[in-house]
Amino acid sequence: MYFTQDFLDFFIELAGNNQKEWFDDNRARYHSSIKEPFENFIADLVLALQKVDPTIQPNPKDCIFRINKDIRFSKDKSPYKTDRSAILSKYGRKNKEYPGYYVRLSPESCQIGGGAYYLQKENLLFLREKILYNPDEWHSLLEDKNFKKHFKNGIEGEKNKILPKEFKGKELTSDYIMNKQFYYMSDHSSDIILKDDLIKYCVDRHKATLKIKNFMAEIFES
Repeated sequence: MYFTQDFLDFFIELAGNNQKEWFDDNRARYHSSIKEPFENFIADLVLALQKVDPTIQPNPKDCIFRINKDIRFSKDKSPYKTDRSAILSKYGRKNKEYPGYYVRLSPESCQIGGGAYYLQKENLLFLREKILYNPDEWHSLLEDKNFKKHFKNGIEGEKNKILPKEFKGKELTSDYIMNKQFYYMSDHSSDIILKDDLIKYCVDRHKATLKIKNFMAEIFES
């Protein structure tokens, strides 16, 4: 087991005391109950997922998001996040384009998912064109029983309200050509965070996304 009840309690208390003074008073607790256990968890998750997907960034610290919030453009000026999260991929957390695996632990839930959350214009066009010209492969991946079992909402994300100009006059083969984001997410009870089989639980669900992740990742390799 990676986490104790204090992992959840810390964030519950932080939500009501989200200020630097409280955090400084609880910094030793943060290191022992949050930071170190989460780094150990991600390190082991990286090793487990590398057996399935060797492209994953090997340094767990490059996968983990900071607990400090970016409040420069936010109305909410509370300085700390009330969760721990990471992106496991070829490039880690610094590249939100390249499809990878996502995990977020909080008192409310254990979120497991992945995909391509933010695509630059050129790569978005490449992925849309790949879907356009490979509709059967794309839709067969989405209909995979294991994927549908673990990700009931399928592919999610923002969509264009009007058809992108590059596709006007073309026969559309998929509604997903309108997507600007291509991610999948599942929410689970926070109880799983305190279980011994947390790694296996995450890996089993990430395995279900491997083929879809590879389909999207190929646009970056060509």
